[in-house]
Amino acid sequence: MHVVIVGGSSGMGRALAAELVAQGSEVTVAGRSETKLDAVRNELGVRTVAMDIGSEQDIERLFETTGTVSHIVTTAADVGGAYQPISEYDVEAARPAVESKLFGPLLLAKHGAPRLESGGSIVFTSGIAAYRPGPRASLLAALNGALASLAAALAVELAPVRVNVVSPGWVDTPIWQDVAGDDAPAALAAMAARLPAGRIGRTKDIADAIIALLRNGFITGTVLHADGGHRLV
Repeated sequence: MHVVIVGGSSGMGRALAAELVAQGSEVTVAGRSETKLDAVRNELGVRTVAMDIGSEQDIERLFETTGTVSHIVTTAADVGGAYQPISEYDVEAARPAVESKLFGPLLLAKHGAPRLESGGSIVFTSGIAAYRPGPRASLLAALNGALASLAAALAVELAPVRVNVVSPGWVDTPIWQDVAGDDAPAALAAMAARLPAGRIGRTKDIADAIIALLRNGFITGTVLHADGGHRLV
């Protein structure tokens, strides 16, 4: 099994790469940071490709180098500029979020679907903001919600290629520095106390959820919620 992970050099994507390698899969990790790509290549023995999910040319080049693949996963999210009060919204600052969370996944499907082997699939990563939105996260809520609709539409258009979404809840990753800065530890601890699962998510939790979608050939057009019960509270 050969899996392409866009955004796989850190956080949830890296955890997925590690889990797949441990299970004997071939993995190609794509991302923007040469330093992080070097680290994940050296540590996990994966193949790496430097690219920007916001560039259609880069996405085309990615699949020219990979050849046929089994599955495509994106965990890429450049969302730091998306967190703004609506009264002061700067669209240009938020544009990378749209490119990484919506146009990027769409273009991965455009150029990646023809490279998928029989039984292959595509998995997008959305998030709890679509279901429990908060202040300053209006665009992120919209983008995460859009991924569910995009996956449903593509599951029909690209069939028998399967297209699904994993929707994480709060997961302890470096992105929390963009969201909450120095208040991140306190915010995560407070959420852990609220959740039915009794803790914040770990990157391996999301990796395991994605792998479940990769391996189940009867699931398509679906959002798998790996959120510790966040939608319930």
